[in-house]
Amino acid sequence: MTVIERIVEINDILKEVFEFTQSNETVKSDFEEYLATIGARNISLNQMEKIFLPYIFERNINGKSVLELFKENGCKNKEILEGLIKSLSSVFEIKRILKNGFELYNMVNEKTYTVLSLTKMSNFRGVYAGQYIVARIFEFRGEYYVIEISNVLSHSQKADAMRYAVMKLVQNPRLLYLDNPEKENEIKSAISDMSEKFIKTFGKDIILTTNKHADAIIGAFNDGEEIDLSDKLSDFAEYRFFHIKELDNNYSNFLENSIGGFASHSENYDVAVIFDNETGLYVIPFYETFTKIFANKDSVENAKECIEYFLTNDSISNKIIDRVSSEHNNFMEVINEFLETNYSYEELIEKYKSDYLNNTIYSSTTVLYCSGAFSDVFDVISAKKTETNTAPVQKVGRNEPCPCGSGKKYKNCCGKDH
Repeated sequence: MTVIERIVEINDILKEVFEFTQSNETVKSDFEEYLATIGARNISLNQMEKIFLPYIFERNINGKSVLELFKENGCKNKEILEGLIKSLSSVFEIKRILKNGFELYNMVNEKTYTVLSLTKMSNFRGVYAGQYIVARIFEFRGEYYVIEISNVLSHSQKADAMRYAVMKLVQNPRLLYLDNPEKENEIKSAISDMSEKFIKTFGKDIILTTNKHADAIIGAFNDGEEIDLSDKLSDFAEYRFFHIKELDNNYSNFLENSIGGFASHSENYDVAVIFDNETGLYVIPFYETFTKIFANKDSVENAKECIEYFLTNDSISNKIIDRVSSEHNNFMEVINEFLETNYSYEELIEKYKSDYLNNTIYSSTTVLYCSGAFSDVFDVISAKKTETNTAPVQKVGRNEPCPCGSGKKYKNCCGKDH
């Protein structure tokens, strides 16, 4: 099959999917609701076809994507469909414009792709090398194809592109090494080095502290310095769970809050710094609060909300749940009492942590440590913060006393050569 024939076949599949969104009663109803939600109810068929691409990749109906529902309905080319289901959405730097596609550097997983366009390159007038695009690509028989380009950023918007890449990683850490085995090997190597370093620094694999001391502990680990933990351990008389606004992972504030650290948060809460030999470094708010529930379930304020937080938070892996459950024989008894369920432990993990069972997922903290985009954007934000916090230079009159403290006039001292 030639490249042109493949492109024709891919476009035919996409047309079939679009027809499916218009003919399947359940999907059509959901698509109309989607159009209403984004304010696109009364649009032309041509406009609708453009909107349907993000819809089929981003929308879930009863826990299944539109493409998965289409697959169940029957599809002539399941190979292409599987590729579409596994497609990759990211922010890319355009390295080169090719005759029939692009050479793109994926700023999230740090891999360069040669991608073919499903449409004529004349449709991309105004798109140049050096710009950044938010795009979706997928692989079919050893070739990569760009399905859609949803946004174009100029070369001067590199910081915005980096921020977008980091937010993609925050939402899904697996994107750093998805489709990039070399990057995954780098992460594994980093975890091996970090494991030895963590034990050498602290002598154990878990530190129970507070948000006011977590930054100092993580800093000591990063620098490989000894630290006295005696005054940095958690010492709450009572434990309660509550919402921490600074930990909301939205685009506008997450990175700035990362720079400020845990100590900058307005309220005090317990934090566990944990190292797992397989998946890396975790920094878990309310870990000790969570464990206290199983020691005395009536002693923790908002215990049910805390349990739900640990089960539904995607950044808390099954490894963390395994650790707590292994230390408390009544773990499932307490869980089922609060949730009013009758799960076995295996059923609980399958329901809430199935992604961890089916995929290798390294901790988000470890992933960000290994991310070039995070390192770069962290430096940019840190530099801006330093500039903001730098005191303005004081202007001194030539006949005023020199600020160096010499007792001489400024013009006869430090200002002599100015």
